[in-house]
Amino acid sequence: MIHRWRPGAWLRVTGPDAFAFLQGQLTNDLKLLTAQPAVYGLWLNQKGRVLGDSFVVAGATAGEFWVGSYFCPAAELRERLENYIIADDVTVADETSEWSGVTLVGETLMGEIRASRRGLFFPGRRGVGAHLEWLARTPQEIPGDPAVLTPEQMERSRIEAAIPAIPFDIGPGELPYEGGLEVDAISFTKGCYLGQEIVARLKSMGQVRRRLLPVVGVGPRPACPAKLYQGGRQVGELRSTAAADDGVAGLALLTLLHLDRSQPLSLAPGAQPSFRLAVAP
Repeated sequence: MIHRWRPGAWLRVTGPDAFAFLQGQLTNDLKLLTAQPAVYGLWLNQKGRVLGDSFVVAGATAGEFWVGSYFCPAAELRERLENYIIADDVTVADETSEWSGVTLVGETLMGEIRASRRGLFFPGRRGVGAHLEWLARTPQEIPGDPAVLTPEQMERSRIEAAIPAIPFDIGPGELPYEGGLEVDAISFTKGCYLGQEIVARLKSMGQVRRRLLPVVGVGPRPACPAKLYQGGRQVGELRSTAAADDGVAGLALLTLLHLDRSQPLSLAPGAQPSFRLAVAP
């Protein structure tokens, strides 16, 4: 199976200082590129809030890196990077319009394409099952007639796996821990990066007040973000939704202090319940 997509951002970062510059900004450790094709991480502000996310892929030549995101706008991501270039010999070029992506699902297809096609390949963040992202400058030709996954199917897969879409589910108002991003997107051993002090403090505290949690619901899908209530108290926001077999699947940023995990959620104070947590209380 395949899914064709266009990146929100695909930037080329080059220069003698490119590695050191990116290493000092990304929350994850780019030294991992010696053992894996891409590193996923976040770009934070001084207060540790999430401004964007990216896969960072090593280029074909020394000092060349590709910085890409599913959803973050290229202009915003480029601005975030260039704002912190001071004395670094680094250039950031926006090549988003020149690249397209294909998500490959299925071990056989993944192996065949990777062995016979040019481009950049790396594991994606689409859902629980194995899948590979293939980025190329020219339209990718796929042998045979594989099934095509729709954007709605990919969105459902992501939501049911509780993978945040940045900046829609987790953005400039949120911390990495609130989206569960500390597991895959943060290195606690690499050293300093922008926002690192806040992230380290949260790790030592061991908890956050809000958390992005999967929910399931009935009825029509509301426009997001949508406020969620228990009784007359607002307990959070529904951030994204997708159609599911038995209704609606969603991700909601919920305030843990006021949340009763055993009780349903409504879209207005005192209204009929529309959602409940998708995990056991």
